[in-house]
Amino acid sequence: MPLDAPALKIAATKGYGATVIMYDRYKEDREAIGKKLASETGATLIPPYNHADVMAGQGTAAMELIKEVGKLDHLFVCVGGGGLISGCALAAKALSPGCKVHGVEPEAGNDAQQSLAAGKIIRFDTAPKTICDGAQTLYLGDLTFGVMQKLVSNIFTVSDAEIIECMKFVGERMKMVVEPTGVLGLAGLKTCGLNLKGKKCGVIVSGGNVDLIRYAKLISA
Repeated sequence: MPLDAPALKIAATKGYGATVIMYDRYKEDREAIGKKLASETGATLIPPYNHADVMAGQGTAAMELIKEVGKLDHLFVCVGGGGLISGCALAAKALSPGCKVHGVEPEAGNDAQQSLAAGKIIRFDTAPKTICDGAQTLYLGDLTFGVMQKLVSNIFTVSDAEIIECMKFVGERMKMVVEPTGVLGLAGLKTCGLNLKGKKCGVIVSGGNVDLIRYAKLISA
């Protein structure tokens, strides 16, 4: 885990019995560290997003949503490495074929937006500076990018200020503590500029891994 990961996330992971190895996300290569550990220990390396099983598992979020509320016109999903949105896009295609799937990422970390525009995976040299620690990925996976190219309609970006406003909204109206990355989809829906009047829209709210002290500071700023 990165050195600046939320203490809550680190503690919870250790609580499940894991050994947590820390690294500097701005200077070290997570994938290289993982491969080295796997080779030394004989462990199986499970990618965080670029794997068919991971994509399928994360896609159950959209599957459950559509099965509960019916077919959607639009679905907004946060984007990091692309596992969640690619899985959700596949689920939406199967269960709600007319649904347009939109990805949302922080302005400072818009590698997905750049990648879809360029028709190839754009790679960042270092982790983007954003309050969304779950969206500080350097590049999309080849599997996730392939699905996104075919099934994702747009990638929108939002500012950290817009993200904080949505954290406040979710906290006040829904009484839910959601991490910055988790409200990207909602922030995208509110700022995308699409004519959504009369449309049935779904939003994937993903992640509550935020320290309460930091959360309080963010929403009180």
